[in-house]
Amino acid sequence: MATLRAVRTRPEILLEEVPAPQRLAPRSFALSGTVVRGDEEVATGRLIVLHDPSGQEAWDGHWRVVSYVTAELESEMGTDPMLAAVGWSWLLDALDLAGARYGAIGGTVTQVSSTRFGDLAGPPTSSDVEVRASWTPMLDTAPDLAPHLDAWCGLLASTAGLPPPGVTLLAAHHNSA
Repeated sequence: MATLRAVRTRPEILLEEVPAPQRLAPRSFALSGTVVRGDEEVATGRLIVLHDPSGQEAWDGHWRVVSYVTAELESEMGTDPMLAAVGWSWLLDALDLAGARYGAIGGTVTQVSSTRFGDLAGPPTSSDVEVRASWTPMLDTAPDLAPHLDAWCGLLASTAGLPPPGVTLLAAHHNSA
């Protein structure tokens, strides 16, 4: 897991090693991630890496990566019927861009709409997207899981609405004529 601890992410993404589940595999490692824009958390997630030296048939391998990412969205985006397909493409694109070879991938993208009532603070209506997935890393003899963590950080960034690395969003300019 040393390769995972050595990964450097973009400054908006904060990673923290957290306790990993112990019953899913003989060895496991977990990270939580938070995307911060200004003073606000805009996306969070968890990445778990499982290793079973004996392999597991359902994994089609000895390793498994389990991912969960969630972010609040603008309400118009939260009701977009294409959001689930777009959310899934964020994951696949991130894996491909990071060069993370994988197999046996599966998951869900969930759109959540919440309405607050009474004394609950916050906007009256909010929309969230959750991307849950797992895949088997296709690793050579020396496992390097860094591309899979890079991909997961890319998914966090996309879900949070961050621009690709090296791209700066320009503020809207209004002309008064």
